[in-house]
Amino acid sequence: MDSIVSFITLPEQISLEAGIHFPLVVTPKLNSLEDLSDTVSFVEKHREELLVHLRQCGAILFRDFPITDASAFDTFARAFNWMPLPYVGGAAPRQQVTSIVFTSNESPPSEPIPFHHEMAQVPKFPEHLMFFCDIPSARGGETPIAYSPMIYNRISEALPEFVQKLEEKQIRYIRVLPNGDDPQSAIGRGWQSTYQTEDRDYAEKVCHEQGTDCEWLDDGCLKTTTKVLPAIRLDERTGKKTWFNSIVAAYMGWSDKRNNGKKAVTFADGELMNEEYIHRCAAILDESSVSFTWKKGDVLLIDNRQVLHARKSFEPPRRILAALFQ
Repeated sequence: MDSIVSFITLPEQISLEAGIHFPLVVTPKLNSLEDLSDTVSFVEKHREELLVHLRQCGAILFRDFPITDASAFDTFARAFNWMPLPYVGGAAPRQQVTSIVFTSNESPPSEPIPFHHEMAQVPKFPEHLMFFCDIPSARGGETPIAYSPMIYNRISEALPEFVQKLEEKQIRYIRVLPNGDDPQSAIGRGWQSTYQTEDRDYAEKVCHEQGTDCEWLDDGCLKTTTKVLPAIRLDERTGKKTWFNSIVAAYMGWSDKRNNGKKAVTFADGELMNEEYIHRCAAILDESSVSFTWKKGDVLLIDNRQVLHARKSFEPPRRILAALFQ
């Protein structure tokens, strides 16, 4: 693989244990990968080696590969031979672009999106996700990432009693889904889009299959309360504990005309979170994160069990596409 690509450094990268860079940045050597077909062949041939790197560092940024549009991104993503995961249960408003590619969160560009593991609020979350930069913003719009084992360690050191309580009691997420998509909200995905149906009975069925309690409101909105979920997970592949949740995102980002973020995530028994603790967690996430400027054609591959991500506010236009995999 070293004869085809180079591992480059960016000033934004940080070092994990044993000098591992986060994220790993890969770029083709001159004249090595001239078109998309060459790139697919490279992934297919070196897939296992790439996955070893991904396991070590949690995220890989592919830069300057011949990936030019949504169709090429679709082809590149499929080369990893993972099973696509439908976006069922997620909160973000999105548009489908190809059968496996959709837009990233289309909430207002002025609104930053706090750190979270993708779909941590549902039982079936993606193992891997990819982001593709189709149109970079002229200002802002970065997708910061944070290494979850590091976040767990730092929050445990800062707030040991809070973390112990999270591990013992676990959490629930509460959200009111609108009757139809609300593009003005970061969590404005309607129950129809969320559960991919217009049938109330089917939406209830999906909720119950996920262990989620649901209640229809008079205005046609759907209130959902998840089953008890862990806030801390052990990644059995690495033996490391991870800050695997959307606590900060829910508390600080799930507020709109239907929802109060301070009540969007609670301990499993209904006890509310301590606001000071949430803001300290958010500060640790920001201080420990990596934020790089998107470049047209960039693909960011994330191991969702190891890495949280966020979105900074931006000046449009900006178009980042995504794909999720089981």
